[in-house]
Amino acid sequence: MTQPTVSIIIPIYNEEENIPELYHRLQGVIEQLDGEAELIFIDDGSRDNSLNLMRGIYERDYRFKYISLARNFGHQIAVTAGLNNVKGEAVVVMDADLQDPPELVLPMIEKWRQGYQVVYAQRLSRKKESALKRFTAYAFYRILRRLADVNIPSDTGDFCLMDREIVDILNAMPERNRYIRGLRAWVGFRQTAIPFERDPRFAGKVKYSFAKSWALAINGIISFSRVPLKLATYLGMLSAAAALLMILLVLYWRLFDPASPLIGYTLITIALFFLGSVQLFCIGILGEYIGRIYEEVKGRPIYTVKEMRGVRSKERVSS
Repeated sequence: MTQPTVSIIIPIYNEEENIPELYHRLQGVIEQLDGEAELIFIDDGSRDNSLNLMRGIYERDYRFKYISLARNFGHQIAVTAGLNNVKGEAVVVMDADLQDPPELVLPMIEKWRQGYQVVYAQRLSRKKESALKRFTAYAFYRILRRLADVNIPSDTGDFCLMDREIVDILNAMPERNRYIRGLRAWVGFRQTAIPFERDPRFAGKVKYSFAKSWALAINGIISFSRVPLKLATYLGMLSAAAALLMILLVLYWRLFDPASPLIGYTLITIALFFLGSVQLFCIGILGEYIGRIYEEVKGRPIYTVKEMRGVRSKERVSS
C-alpha cells in the first residue's frame, strides 16, 4: 500500500451493532477520495464482539487496520493511540455511533485542500437527545469558553480533520490527561468549522454516561484554565470578610443588644458551616490540580496494546 493521503481514526467501545453499518458508509466515502486512505479502529477494551468484527474486516480489506488496547483506557486515550500510529497527510477523528456522519469527511477534505489545517465539525442541533443533555452540553461549552485560556469553539467534539503537522505536534505533547479538542485549539494554525446536524445513535446504548461526561468536562476546565484556583483565593477573601463582619456584629450586639437571639451558638454554628464548606471546596479544587500533577510525574505509559494488525509499531506501550 502506498502512503495514504487520508487516515480515519475511530475509537471503539462495545459497538458491535454499529461497526457493519459504519464500515459500509466509510467504504462509500473513501471510494470517492482521490488518493489512498486507511481506516484505523481503536478497540478500547470492548467486551462484546467488536474485536472479532474488526479481525474479519482486516482479513478482506487492505485499507483497514486496528489496534486493540489491553483494557479500557477511555475515549481520549484511544484517540491518542490512533494519532500515534496514523500515516496520512490528513487525519480524521470521529466516533463509531454514526452520530458523526462519515459523509462529512468529504467537505472536510475540501476545506483541507483549501489550506485549512484543522477542520472541526460544529453541531447545530442534537437530534433525539434529552432536554437535560442538550442544556448541560450548551452550558458547559459556554462556561469552558469563558474560563479557558484558549478559544475552544462551542458545540464541537472530537469529530475533525487535522493536518499532518498538527498531528505531529499533538504526538509530541507529553500531557497524560488529554482533552483533544482543547489541545487542537491550543495548537493554533488555520482552523475552520463545518456546521452539521448531529444524528441520533444508529444502534446500541449511549456509552458516555453522565459520570463520564462530567469527568471529561472537569478535565477540560482543569486542563485549560486557572480560574478555579483563583476562585479558591476569592472564596478565601470572601470568608475572611464574612468573619470580620461577624466579629463586628457580635461586638455590636454585646454592647447595644445583649438579648439578641443571634448571639451564641446560632451564630457560631452558621460561621462553622460556612467556613467549613469554603475550605472543603477549595481543598477539592487544589486536589484536582494536584492529582493531575501526580499523574504527570508518575511516568507510566498512557496505554498498553494487546493486539494490532496493519500497524507497525516499535513498542506495545506508549508514554
